[in-house]
Amino acid sequence: MTGCRIFVVEDDAGIADATKSALEKWGFDAKCAENFADVMSEFSSFDPHLVLLDIMLPLYNGYYWCDAIRKISNVPVIFISSASDSMNIIMAMEKGGDDFIAKPFDLSVLTAKINALLRRTYDYASIQTISHNGLTLNMSDSSFTVDGVRCELSKNEYRILLTLMENRGTVVSREKLMIALWDTDSFIDDNTLTVNINRLRKKLGAVGMSDYIITRHGMGYQIEK
Repeated sequence: MTGCRIFVVEDDAGIADATKSALEKWGFDAKCAENFADVMSEFSSFDPHLVLLDIMLPLYNGYYWCDAIRKISNVPVIFISSASDSMNIIMAMEKGGDDFIAKPFDLSVLTAKINALLRRTYDYASIQTISHNGLTLNMSDSSFTVDGVRCELSKNEYRILLTLMENRGTVVSREKLMIALWDTDSFIDDNTLTVNINRLRKKLGAVGMSDYIITRHGMGYQIEK
């Protein structure tokens, strides 16, 4: 969901900057809160699709700001905190939080949770892109971009890459890929799949992503998390 705005309310500058950088790498538009005395002004001006909210903050805690957000918006809120005991998790949910992630957290897990929550919250039809590890797949025109460089894909290449990105972190069998291609205009056999994967890899290699798709011999293909 590239382009979605993520508002990061975190007073630890190191964590905030690292989170912002990771989110931007994955195609999000991220902003970190700067004025912890008036978080709502920044929230309103940025108009985020999702909020990452720490509990322990200067002046007012995350519960206070979640209350304030819920008075004007149903935007999804993910609490992030080292105070991950059951009481704090329950309080976070009762205050209107949608999910809770304990510190320290893996940035890839955080991104997966953000994507899942965005998909549940917003219309699938509005999702025009999917991003992972520096590559953005554009669903509206069957192309991908890497560092601003755009490359067009054939229908088969697009469906292969989309299927692998949707299943990133798991091995996708050749049979599953052929099923994903079955709705195309031409008959798909094992050799056709190989040809299309090789063409896709050539296009990825041209923009420095030659190792983006990994072969798992005897199993299938995978894009790593």
